[in-house]
Amino acid sequence: MITVRLANDGDIAGILEIYNDAVLNTVATFDTVPRTLEKQTEWYAQHGGAYPVIVAEQEGQVIGWASLTRYSDRLAYARTAEISLYIRDGYRGQGLGKKLMERILEEGKKAGPHTVLSRIVEGNDSSIHLHRLYGFDLVGTMRQVGFKFGRLLDVVMMQKML
Repeated sequence: MITVRLANDGDIAGILEIYNDAVLNTVATFDTVPRTLEKQTEWYAQHGGAYPVIVAEQEGQVIGWASLTRYSDRLAYARTAEISLYIRDGYRGQGLGKKLMERILEEGKKAGPHTVLSRIVEGNDSSIHLHRLYGFDLVGTMRQVGFKFGRLLDVVMMQKML
């Protein structure tokens, strides 16, 4: 059975494992160097309150996670969050993304952000589809803003008002 819940300190290592797999093997993140546990712990400490982190857990293992992160440190952006959603390899394509998206948006509505932004790399049609299902609108495409695995990549920007 899969449980989707708010994350706690004990989930940081599982979140890190999933994230670092994405760093090394996908263009879902533009980080190119794996994070350390120390850096991931710092990341986690910046959440809570208006910026929740949730996990999907099965048999004690974190199999996916989602977060709302402060979009910018400039005060005028305080009610704008950026969404992240990652699923462990082997669990993708099974509806887990929908469960995580639904819950993180529910938590976001309770927490206070007014708008949620999402940056999605070109060609990630399943992520774009998932965002559309949950009411995100296309804002535009940023051309060749990332360079990973030897190629320049476009990023689609999507937005949802909570």
